[in-house]
Amino acid sequence: MSQSRGVTNVRWFVLSVFVLSTAINYLDRQTLATLAPLLRSELHLSNVDYGFILSAFSVAYALSAPGAGTLIDRFGLNLVTSAAVGVWSMAGIATGLTRGLAGLVGCRAVLGAAEAAGIPSAAKSIHQYLKPAERALGNGLNQAAVSLGMMLAPPLATFVALARGWRSAFVITGLLGLLWIPLWNWASHRYPAPMSPAPSSGALLGLARDRRLWAFVLANGLSMVAYSLWTNWTTLFLVDRYRLNLAAAASYAWIPPAFATVGGLCGGWLSLRFVDRGVVPITARFRVCVAASTIALATAAVPLAPSPGWASAAISLSIFAVSAFSVNMYSLPLDAFGGARAASAVSALVASYGAIQALISPGFGKLIDLYGYAPVAIGASLTPLVASYVLWQTKAIR
Repeated sequence: MSQSRGVTNVRWFVLSVFVLSTAINYLDRQTLATLAPLLRSELHLSNVDYGFILSAFSVAYALSAPGAGTLIDRFGLNLVTSAAVGVWSMAGIATGLTRGLAGLVGCRAVLGAAEAAGIPSAAKSIHQYLKPAERALGNGLNQAAVSLGMMLAPPLATFVALARGWRSAFVITGLLGLLWIPLWNWASHRYPAPMSPAPSSGALLGLARDRRLWAFVLANGLSMVAYSLWTNWTTLFLVDRYRLNLAAAASYAWIPPAFATVGGLCGGWLSLRFVDRGVVPITARFRVCVAASTIALATAAVPLAPSPGWASAAISLSIFAVSAFSVNMYSLPLDAFGGARAASAVSALVASYGAIQALISPGFGKLIDLYGYAPVAIGASLTPLVASYVLWQTKAIR
């Protein structure tokens, strides 16, 4: 019994080391969202310009994800992930050296291309280190890492920006990724994965003929609209809606990511409970998605909040629900397609997130400039329910 517990502890320890890369991934990504008011002012950017910067990241992210997943399945987790973290760290550092819109667009495109490997790598590690019933909880741990990166970005980036300028914030957050690479390679060689599948080539091409994959892709894209909204626009919303300065906005902006952590862990725990009671894993994931999409309707109320505190609470409930949905959504391909194609299958979902963010970000900017945040909040409140309907109607979970 004690030996089995020790093996379990090692598996979760190594996975915890891996998901630190996810935290760094989102710290690098969210530094821009945190400092957007400063960059908008200094570089004379409009909300539409900011939307196009987000789209540059998202297009590269969407286009690179399938190839990243295939490379991970073909050449292994360690090699591809180490290379990807190195590239996105350098792109983050380079962002601090930019002088205008074109430089920001270029740096964010490179960052997006490299960070496209992050979530497929996490999926691969979850499949290799965890048992089937544990995988949604593993995705919950990865969501906690996502949230940690988003929580650290407002206080860390704001502190550095106010002390040494916004450019230094990008340099410091970029350096953290370079430090992670030797840590992960030590942990993974010291404790090899117990369930490593044989390398697979051409995995995504075969998956493309499976209708379930396309249902997962469409549902994931729809479910992530609110996630894209709050991960990229929260600081600007607080500054614009309540006339806060950057430091005051940052004091609220870290709270929703904390609730995203809770949402991810709750979504994974509830899925695990269903499986323990005899529910088939893929059906358990779907049940949690439906419950989460109902809670996500609260997103529509965010612009009505009378104070930044109430707005932060409403955003927190919204991102709690979306995170609970997401950890189960990203577990569905692992249930359906197995370990040899895990990274390739999840990379298709990553691509759908990048694609939907690329499509909606300039539109968000235009709608916000013309009508404020109410239209985008209402739309984002409905898309998780539509995503659940897609899963049900296409029989992807039956």
